[in-house]
Amino acid sequence: MPLILLPPSEGKTSPAKGDLLCLDNLSYPALNNSREQVLTALDVVSTGEIDEARKTIGISAKQDFEILRNREIFSSPCAPAHQIYTGVLFDAIGMGSLSKSQLAKLTQITNVVSALFGLITLGDVIPTYRLSGDAKLPIVGSLAKHWSPLISQELSQVKSMVIDLRSGIYQKLGPIPIETAENSVIPRVMQKMSSGPPKVVSHHNKATKGRIVRAIIQHKAKIETVDDLAELIAKLDADVAVVKPTKSQSARILDVVIAAH
Repeated sequence: MPLILLPPSEGKTSPAKGDLLCLDNLSYPALNNSREQVLTALDVVSTGEIDEARKTIGISAKQDFEILRNREIFSSPCAPAHQIYTGVLFDAIGMGSLSKSQLAKLTQITNVVSALFGLITLGDVIPTYRLSGDAKLPIVGSLAKHWSPLISQELSQVKSMVIDLRSGIYQKLGPIPIETAENSVIPRVMQKMSSGPPKVVSHHNKATKGRIVRAIIQHKAKIETVDDLAELIAKLDADVAVVKPTKSQSARILDVVIAAH
């Protein structure tokens, strides 16, 4: 089965009950020391000067509840990541209407690249938090520099096809390594315009990516090649074209053009 990479959502639910965070229970245990470093740095920011905390995590005064959430990461109830992350992309997957076997498949093959936890599966149990991939934390510094070699190393071990549906910020947190690039594909979702070339439109980009994930999860046949994926996406009323990479040892691109809505 392929490995799907997603970005996290900015919006998150807060579970009313659940176990507390346990790093030892997360996937990719080799990342735990780095996770502890980011968690410690985020706690320093969140318990420090309020204006600096707002600036670091990119919020306004009206969103100070996000700082309070960050202060309570270790004492807040947790839930599987597929229940924590919300927003257009995750809503479009329609997890509530997946069968048990489909949901199990989703949590097995879908990973999220997280600014806080690095690389996790949708089945990993995590708390609500607020931290963007482009943030810089004390001691840790740039999260892209912090996570990039570590996540890329984990991805270098993947033998199946990698379908990278991340946004640019989260691609920087863990670039597709050379070892995996030949069997990796990046769907580039664009929308037809009334005039001029297709463009990336945020809402429809995210919604289409969610629909792509759902189609993969519900597809019974194996998806092993870029052509397999292109054929599946084309069934979502999209024009699909395989673009050869401009650099050797780079992931291939799938241009996915959807109709205007």
